[in-house]
Amino acid sequence: MAAHLKKRVYEEFSKVVQIPHEEAPAKKLRLSKPSKSAALHIDLCKAANSTDALQYLLQFARKPVEAESVEGVVRILLEHYYKETDNSVRLKIASLLSLLSKTQGFSPDCIVDDTINTLSNEKSHQVLAQLLDTLLVIGTQLPESPTVRQRLIEVACKHLSDTYFGVRNKCLQLLGCLGIVDAPVNKDEGPGTLLGGVRDVQTIISDYFADQDPRVRTAALKAMLQLHERGMKIHQIIYDQACRLLSDDYEQVRSAAVQMVWVLSQLYPESIVPIPSSNEEIRLVDDAFGKISHMVSDGSWMVRVQAAKTLGSMLQVSPHFLEQTLDKKLMSDLRRKRTAHERAKELFASGEFSSGRKWADDAPKEKLDTNTVNLIASGACGAFVHGLEDEMFEVRIAAVEALCQLARSSPSFAEKCLDFLVDMFNDEIEEVRLQSIHVLREISTHITLREDQLDTVLAVLEDSSRDIREALHELLCYTNVSTKECIQLALLELLKNLNKYPTDRNSVWKCLKFVGSRHPTLVLPLVSELLSTHPYFDTPEPDMDDPAYIAVLVLVFNAAKSCPTMPALFSDHTFRHYAYLRDSLSHLVPPLRLPGRKQVYSLDSVDVGSGSGSVESAQLFLQQSLNRVSTIQNLEAPGAQDLLDFTIRDLQRLGELQTELAGAADFCATYLRCQLLLIKALQEKLWKMAVPLCLKQNVTATAAAQQILEETYKLEFLYCGLESRQVAIIHHVRLQAKALQLILTARTRLELDPLISSCEKFLQEVDAFQRLFLAELPQLQDSFVDKLLELMPRLSSCKPVELVKILQTTLRQSGLVQLKLPEQIHGAKATIIEPTGESDNPLRFTSGLVVALDIDATLEHVQDPQNAVKVQVLYPDGQSHVIHPKPGDFRKPGPDRHRLITQVYLSHSAWTEPSQIEVRLLLAYSSSSNSLSSSASKGWSDSIDGIPPPEAAVEGTIPLSKPVKVYIMPKPARR
Repeated sequence: MAAHLKKRVYEEFSKVVQIPHEEAPAKKLRLSKPSKSAALHIDLCKAANSTDALQYLLQFARKPVEAESVEGVVRILLEHYYKETDNSVRLKIASLLSLLSKTQGFSPDCIVDDTINTLSNEKSHQVLAQLLDTLLVIGTQLPESPTVRQRLIEVACKHLSDTYFGVRNKCLQLLGCLGIVDAPVNKDEGPGTLLGGVRDVQTIISDYFADQDPRVRTAALKAMLQLHERGMKIHQIIYDQACRLLSDDYEQVRSAAVQMVWVLSQLYPESIVPIPSSNEEIRLVDDAFGKISHMVSDGSWMVRVQAAKTLGSMLQVSPHFLEQTLDKKLMSDLRRKRTAHERAKELFASGEFSSGRKWADDAPKEKLDTNTVNLIASGACGAFVHGLEDEMFEVRIAAVEALCQLARSSPSFAEKCLDFLVDMFNDEIEEVRLQSIHVLREISTHITLREDQLDTVLAVLEDSSRDIREALHELLCYTNVSTKECIQLALLELLKNLNKYPTDRNSVWKCLKFVGSRHPTLVLPLVSELLSTHPYFDTPEPDMDDPAYIAVLVLVFNAAKSCPTMPALFSDHTFRHYAYLRDSLSHLVPPLRLPGRKQVYSLDSVDVGSGSGSVESAQLFLQQSLNRVSTIQNLEAPGAQDLLDFTIRDLQRLGELQTELAGAADFCATYLRCQLLLIKALQEKLWKMAVPLCLKQNVTATAAAQQILEETYKLEFLYCGLESRQVAIIHHVRLQAKALQLILTARTRLELDPLISSCEKFLQEVDAFQRLFLAELPQLQDSFVDKLLELMPRLSSCKPVELVKILQTTLRQSGLVQLKLPEQIHGAKATIIEPTGESDNPLRFTSGLVVALDIDATLEHVQDPQNAVKVQVLYPDGQSHVIHPKPGDFRKPGPDRHRLITQVYLSHSAWTEPSQIEVRLLLAYSSSSNSLSSSASKGWSDSIDGIPPPEAAVEGTIPLSKPVKVYIMPKPARR
């Protein structure tokens, strides 16, 4: 029994109780960065001499410093500053203080007192100037702190009496950047002021206009200009001091004084100022104009350039002062003359009267002193004449541009300066000639060329520079001429140009189009002579392949549009030629209403592209088409496909009819084409059959996914004016295409490892999409990506096979995202002008050598063409060469328009017979330049946890123009 009880006791008290094990919290590791201030302190303590300390400081300057470490670093630097005796080391420390104050996220108000305290004991002028520069940086970083600003102004005023020019310069710069007008400043020290005087900043700065050092005088003028740039009104009393500085010995002072005089002339144009040594008074803007005109004859070419540019912006000057700049002799209007009453009074007071014995003995014997009685300085007369004849081409260009600005605002002045601008067409520098042509083009609305002037202008057509010739063609497009002889002369010279430079064909035709439309009444008397018609005899029919004859027809037909009597002078073959040119060169030949002839062209009677009403109706049609497409969710697959097909066709036709909406219509059509390809790839029968039974359909779906990807890159890089919402929709479609590719890969491949990596990459792209377009996600309700983000926790933990099934279901159930167009959207396009591809004569060259093919193309709405546009040459044997044109081959004739004029070198082995090569322009793109990768790189700096690597850059090219075929014939080399 005892044994039994003992057994029960052991059973009761020997039970094993398991206490649930509590997991210890995981220890978090925090990566602490080494202290910059401690490292710097150690380095400076190790320095054995000043040279070592300077080397450590130079090494430290190359390393970035975080905002939270800046204050500690500054303390270490200031501590070493007080110990250091070498000026170069203290100078470097002061420079580092300036750099550290600019650190983003750091507020330098905590180091203002310490920096100001270092000034009191500093003996080196260079270090003192650098410390003041540091204070300037600090004051610029703290614009909202009036206390700091006031202290810095007081420090600047205190050190203005320093003997070193650099210190005075920095003090004046401080006053210019931080000073407040009309705010009293206690200036206890300084030349020319009373002790304890209270003065405003402008008065203090103006005292240094007469400083002995020219660098200080320049700094004072620049400080005053800085006050003006900050929105403070300069006092008018500064004007006299600024005018005196125009005759300074140093060009920097004179240059700044020119700018100061111009500023005051714009602030007080109608103020009256006296003329020295006379009782006359004139407007301040006229007086300033005369003084700046005098500076066009300055000894320094840089001052002359600035003076000439400044004259062009003085649009309020009086006309007689303006016209004086074109005449080197002083006009009588600008000389002070005594009235007849004053002369008679003086004669009466002298007691002398005319006896009549001597001829004109009573004529006024007034002696004029040109230095005292002129309203404008004699040196200012003919300022633009001097500028246009200057030895430096920079001055001549500045004078031409100034003439342009003044002539645009004064038609009378434009007529008077016409001869001078035309003479500049003969300048020896091409840049000056080109600028003169552009200037005359800008003022062409105010002028009419005479025959002698036109003769000088047309002489430039023999210039070897293509840019010069084309600029002159554009000038003739917008210039009015006076007589029919001028039309005849212009046509003759243009035909000579066409004969000498056949590549100018399109430019000459375009020029004659505008000449004819601007001068129909002058062309009318010349029609019989130009078309070689005779009232009695039949004349031979000219050759339609002759570019010169086409040029004449373009001139005549454009003149006939505004002259209804002209078609009666046409012969029968002229009407046939009109019908031919209307088809082949419709952009050069206008629609005409020819009497007694059937209207063949429907566009003759109704101009589809004109009128604001047609554009508005087209916009309404475009919006209705997009709204109609949004209903395809309610249709079966065949009906949805038909609706998309019809809508894409309508949008393409709309883009052809309405050029203003071509970009928007093509963009919408491309987007709907992506949706159509996606619907076809997700058909029911494709996904219900086993993979071996639908290999053909599988290949079709794979091609559709690849085509959708290509179309999305076109949507993103080929169109400009897109907003973030459109970019989000494009990336959404691209994500759908990548999901389709992943599903197809899972169906056709059995390996597991590639599938796992593809799934991980796809999830990273979904996450990147969410971070990049977080603001646009509310607009993507019930879309593919919206449903994916809801399932994201499940997708991150499931197996690849399950993930693919979820993607397949989500992709088929997701809705169409409705496209909303921005205000303006334009598609990039290019047109190759040369070569035309019409010649049957092959371009022959020896095999193994090269031949140059001239390329002339126009680009519209292309962003950064110097880096993006390339030329592709495709040979018959399949070889393809891509050439990157030089940046200098691109011109910009207008906004959103570029011109590419380059040469492509061709080479190949010998051929037995001629064959065609294809030349086209490509638009290169890289997805690394878009916002997706930049967003990923930006996120890395914020936090390195959980951020997937950015998407690998996808590079490719998009066809930008239609291919042009060129015959070539590589000949075997002779032995």
